[in-house]
Amino acid sequence: MRKQVLRGFFCLVVGAAALFPSLLVAEAQAIGASGDIRNILAEKERARVTNEWLKWRLDNILPDLMRREGIDMWLVINREYNEDPVYLSLVPAPVMSARRTSILIFHNLGKDKGVARFNGGSFGQEDWYKPTWTDKKQKQFDSLAAFVRSRDPKKIGIDVSEDWAFGDGLSPSLKAKLERALGPEYSRRFVSAERLCVGWLETRSAQELSVYRHIAGIGHDLIAEFFSNRVITPDITTTEDVEWWIRDRITGLGLETWFAPSISIQR
Repeated sequence: MRKQVLRGFFCLVVGAAALFPSLLVAEAQAIGASGDIRNILAEKERARVTNEWLKWRLDNILPDLMRREGIDMWLVINREYNEDPVYLSLVPAPVMSARRTSILIFHNLGKDKGVARFNGGSFGQEDWYKPTWTDKKQKQFDSLAAFVRSRDPKKIGIDVSEDWAFGDGLSPSLKAKLERALGPEYSRRFVSAERLCVGWLETRSAQELSVYRHIAGIGHDLIAEFFSNRVITPDITTTEDVEWWIRDRITGLGLETWFAPSISIQR
């Protein structure tokens, strides 16, 4: 049965989304076991912390990954309402979407100089990405092509992949537009950036790892709440009732779920 009535003895199997909300929430603190759920940062402070993490990641993690993959230039190109899976992990809060056609450009300058960051879109984060499309009389992709040629990268990473959804964010129409603008000489330099995308998403800084105890503590606090008579009335409450309670509770905390929480009874 999809809606199972919760009785006296049961076992809960909780979806990973309930245990690990997708938004990292605070710097590591010595918080009591029952205090994590009461110590979630407000949105503004959360943005400050995650932006500090992002700055460190761009300066320290990305250069190593680009060198590892032998990619001289990485292009992340996407549209508003159809964001590349890696795009929002590369831009600072409170950016919540791509704007029009957004283009991030990363140029590997070598081991000693790091990675230069550029923005080929209309809406830039000037403190993070230096704008390249400064002459709006020039078409956006013509401007991008001129910039790429000026840097003359030997390997250009683009987000296309047959195997990894997280490395397949460049739509066919934008890829075709890029190829027309760059021409055959530079288009032949395209390589899949799939391993770069996955590497960027899977590699965590020490600062990020330090809060995982706190994140797990939030999950444990949630479990303690819904695995109790505060939420469950035996013979009346269903598994679906509790799943929706978890969703509402997480939303009320200012967090998000990834996959929908799920509960099953194993007798």
